[in-house]
Amino acid sequence: MNDITLRALDVLRSVNAIAAEDTRQTLQLLQRHGIGAPLLAVHEHNEARVAEKLIERIRAGERIALVSDAGTPAVSDPGAVLVRAVRAAGLRVEPLPGANAAIAAISVAGLQHGQFLFYGFLPPRAGDRRKALEELRATTCPIVFYEAPHRVLECAHDLAAAFGTECEVFVARELTKVFETTLALTLGALPGWLEADLNHQRGEFVLIVTPLPHREGAQALAQQQTLEILLAELPLKQAVQLTVRLTGGNRNELYERALALKAESNAGG
Repeated sequence: MNDITLRALDVLRSVNAIAAEDTRQTLQLLQRHGIGAPLLAVHEHNEARVAEKLIERIRAGERIALVSDAGTPAVSDPGAVLVRAVRAAGLRVEPLPGANAAIAAISVAGLQHGQFLFYGFLPPRAGDRRKALEELRATTCPIVFYEAPHRVLECAHDLAAAFGTECEVFVARELTKVFETTLALTLGALPGWLEADLNHQRGEFVLIVTPLPHREGAQALAQQQTLEILLAELPLKQAVQLTVRLTGGNRNELYERALALKAESNAGG
């Protein structure tokens, strides 16, 4: 609640109405700060339909604020459709900087370089998620993902399979809330940490994956691809042995990766 800025509070007090992702959530915020502006529900299921009505109100001289439940509207939250429609109508959209989970996580992750790729939420379906990660394998800068609690364990396995168990991941859970947790570990250790305590799987997640340096990353990718091809044709133990001989990889690490790939394959099919 206290992450909101003074400027945002001034705006919320001055507008004619507030378009909110979830009016119940926003009502708590408004009551906390003594704000009584009318609320309108604007979420992913009605955003396009409501846009025209809000445009008419703005043209009539009203001021409308847009908020999402947490973080910044239109950044992995509803709002982009409405913003685009209002701008297309020739009306002004004014940004209000404020809470953002990705930037908050980066500020405590200790990344050595300033570059990063913000990806947001991966596709919810396993096949689509793995395809998206396949396309990201060549990325050399840290990648910022968002993930929901009910998918985070699946996502952790897929990240390890895509980038390699040795890659570092910075985990930021429930940022700026009561049970905020931040820690750095490897992708190979992430599933175990999540499973060690069911509370570790609660809340909203930011996962910052730092790919291995180019040479190591290319080698890990070659090992991964070789292992995947052999697993499709051979028993697990034999596939691992051949991958070690062909790529020079670490047997124990490749064995763990093979087990993860097999588990993911069984879960998906």
